[in-house]
Amino acid sequence: MRLYLRLVCLMALGGFLLSGGAVWAQLADKKVITLAVAKKLAAAAEEEAVKNKWNVVIVIVDDGGHLLYLQRLDETQTGSIEVAIQKAQTAVNFKRPSKALEDALVTNNRTPILKLPGALPVEGGVPILFNEKVIGAIGVSGVTSQQDGQIAKAGADALPKILEQ
Repeated sequence: MRLYLRLVCLMALGGFLLSGGAVWAQLADKKVITLAVAKKLAAAAEEEAVKNKWNVVIVIVDDGGHLLYLQRLDETQTGSIEVAIQKAQTAVNFKRPSKALEDALVTNNRTPILKLPGALPVEGGVPILFNEKVIGAIGVSGVTSQQDGQIAKAGADALPKILEQ
């Protein structure tokens, strides 16, 4: 009886293992931002900020909008911390720069944008793309919105160069 039970268990385990390949084939491979890459993206953004003598907060979030890395340059107001996070989350949530929502609000008078959950329609949040997929975002706050956007873009644009290393 024990031998029979062992054989049945082994056959069931073998069937499970053999079918496992089919299950895994149904799952997508997903690229994510590592902490090391987040630090390099922030460093690229910091370089742009320092070059222009702008004190800012720089944040990197993952594709779910969760904070991966935060950097506050000396003398930057603390109020910019949450603003930078929200700008990055906006870029992830809507898969576009936060400036696109600002433009829709200001240029096209689309006031309903103000009621969108998870949206801060202020320039300074830029999605980070890999193979045309949003894998995270960078948010910057501390100077004018246009300057924040310039810094965030410099950080996001550094990804291909970082990945070549």
